[in-house]
Order: sequence, then structure tokens, then C-alpha cells
Amino acid sequence: MDWGKLICDKRLGMEAYHDDRHHTRSDFQRDYDRLIFSSPFRRLQNKTQVFPLPGSIFVHNRLTHSLEVSSVGRSLGHEVAIRLRHKYPDPQLGMKFDDIRDIVAAACLCHDLGNPPFGHSGEKTISSFFSEGPGAELKHFLSPEEWADLVHFEGNANSFRILTHQFKGRRQGGMAMTYSTLASIVKYPFASSQAGDKGKFGYFCSERDIYCRVAEQLGIIRHDTDRFARHPLVYILEAADDICYQIMDIEDAHKLHLLSTELVRSLFLNFFPAERHDHVRHVVDSLTDPNEQVAYLRSGVVGVLVEGCANTFMEHEEEILRGSFHDNLINCLPPNLKEAYSECSKIAFSRIYHAPMVVDIELAGNRIISFLLQTLVEAVINPDRNYSNLLLNIIPQQYDVRSESIYHRLQGVLDHISGMTDVYALDLYRKLNGHSLPAV
Repeated sequence: MDWGKLICDKRLGMEAYHDDRHHTRSDFQRDYDRLIFSSPFRRLQNKTQVFPLPGSIFVHNRLTHSLEVSSVGRSLGHEVAIRLRHKYPDPQLGMKFDDIRDIVAAACLCHDLGNPPFGHSGEKTISSFFSEGPGAELKHFLSPEEWADLVHFEGNANSFRILTHQFKGRRQGGMAMTYSTLASIVKYPFASSQAGDKGKFGYFCSERDIYCRVAEQLGIIRHDTDRFARHPLVYILEAADDICYQIMDIEDAHKLHLLSTELVRSLFLNFFPAERHDHVRHVVDSLTDPNEQVAYLRSGVVGVLVEGCANTFMEHEEEILRGSFHDNLINCLPPNLKEAYSECSKIAFSRIYHAPMVVDIELAGNRIISFLLQTLVEAVINPDRNYSNLLLNIIPQQYDVRSESIYHRLQGVLDHISGMTDVYALDLYRKLNGHSLPAV
């Protein structure tokens, strides 16, 4: 792959208006601003990241997580761009490398747009509804490719759909993002039919042609009919996401007293080289607030990981451009950083992701999403029933729940449910169960 083609500011749906003029803001900066002001992005403020939405103690939600990933991604993209300019001194390429930080920052903002309410368990609930729940009886209405989209429902593919699909009443090209930003969010550049045991994929069959068009324009390597190499900037987005969710989840767990200050200090200190330990301990010991101690260590850890991932990217840059690099940057860090990250992962798995408060929100979310799915899917399959007609009238008009295609009707339901905030989903659940009525 060629950096000259990979960084392209052509906009989806606005190709006829593309020009090479330099504007006050680059098109990649416009992507970032467009996302900040969008409704799907704002809704992330009421979607669970890991812990239940905060009461008296603030923890991360999808919005704050996405903002932090964007900040880290911008820094990491900047570090990579500096190294690429040294490797490729061509002035024209240098101008393109300057855009990397803005492309990655925008891509990081939207990487979680497609995640349903109640954390990652929401994805599993949707998939299970079709693979082992009431939705299983719909299999004979759908093609194998369409069925694979449902039983492997994926937030990453749904993010690509939100950005690119022309919803009813909306303009062609969806949110009309640049080709490079769109390609940079697709972690798994293949169709659901190739999702495998992990159930990960990058685009639904309804958006397959769009991704193929983007990939062709950018010169992304095509391995076979439905499998592509990653756009190189995907590795930077993925690393920024990995850094943030792992390190920030531990900081949140400390605030919620799931992890002790001593344990977190020990975990974070492991990221620093031995010659810096005395200095780091001295600074930490000068702080009397335990939360401030952890915040200082966390900021240092993020800095160390950003530098380490930038160096790792450049070590494998030629493999990445050949489409032959099949790992992630975190796994290829120097041994001391990789081991420190692994220790954090083990603690997170054993002490955070199975904590009672986390499991409680997953159980509640499973019940709520399953009920909404069963109720709304039944309505779109039997639209002539009186109750179905009432239900369909409450679904926003941009979702095509009255399409002649059953697949598109089901997608309309999933568009609606996956776009809900935790609070909205709970409120609708109560209303449809008769537990809550509008004020009279």
C-alpha cells in the first residue's frame, strides 16, 4: 500500500464536489468537528462503558472514553507522523503525514458509535436473540450473509453503518466522512461470513459495496472476495483504544474502591524503566490524595505506552503496508511494557469485569434489550396487527422498518435499539410493560 493513496480527503457521497484546494480547516478536521456536533456522538454520554452510569462517583461512559481515546490517538498519530517524515523525506508525503493526527483523532471519536446500550454485553444480547432466542425462527427469511450479520451483531460494523448508510430523509453518503477516516475505524476489514469464532467483522452486507469502494480508492490490499488488509491507521486507533480502556478501567476501579491504592501503584509503576522508579515514587509520595497519586501515574503510563506503540508501529510499518502484519501494537511492545500491560489485563479480568456491579448492569441490560428486540421484531414481521402499528409509529422515521425486505426491517429495529441510551432503553422498557405512563 502507498501512503500517498492511503491519505485521501475525498468525501463519501460528495465525490463530485471534491477539489484539491487548501482550506482554513482540512477535511479531516471537519470530520472531527462534524462528529462532535452529531447526535450519535452526543448519545454516548448516556451509554455504559464498563461500570454503571455514575451516582456520586464519576466513572467513564462511552462519551468520555471516546474523547480520551481521541486524545491519545491524536498524540500517537503525531508521534508516528514525525517518524514517517524522517523515513520518507518527500515534501508532498510530509504534508499528508501532517494529516495523520487529525484522521486518527476523528476515527477514535466514532469508533464506538455503533455500540448498543449497557456495554459490550449489549452486542452479545442482540447476537444471542437471533442465534438462540426467539429470533432464530427468522433464519429461513434471510440469506446466509444476512443471517450472519444478525447472529454476529458487531458494534464496529454498526459504527461503519451509522457513518455511511443513507437513512430515510438523510443525505447520500450518510455523515459524508472522508474515505481515510472511514477506513481507519474498520478493525476487521471483512464480512460477517468470515467472522469466525470471535464473531468480529467490519461491515454488514448492506454496506459491503461502500467499504469496497473506499478500499479501492485508497489502494487497500484485497486478500480475497470479502477480506482486505487493514488501513495502517487502524493499528493506531486500536492501540489508543487498548491503552484507554485498560488503564482507565483500573483508575475507575480504584475510585470505586474495587482496587487498592497500593495495588494500582504497583501495577502502574511496572510500566516505567527501573531508572525512573525513584523519581516516580518521590512524586507520588509528595501527593496526599490517593486519586491524585493514581492520576499522576496514569498520565505517565499513557505517555510511555504512546511512545512505545509509535516505535512499534515503525518497526512493523513495512509489514503493515504489505498487509502481512496480523497482530496488534500492544502485543508487540518491548517485553517490559507488554508484561506490565498483561498484569493490568489479568487484574481487570478477575477483579473488574466480573465485579457484582458490572454483572448487575449486564443482567439488567440483557433483560431490557431482549424484551425490546422481541417486541419490536414481532411488530415489523407482523406490521398489519393493531399493536404492531402502534409500535411502529414510535420508531423514528429515519429507520426503514416498513421496507419490503425483512432484512432491512430487522436492520431498522437494530438501528433504533443500538442507538438508544441506557436511560432511554430503560424508560421504553417500562412504558411498554405498563410500568410507566406519560404525565397527564
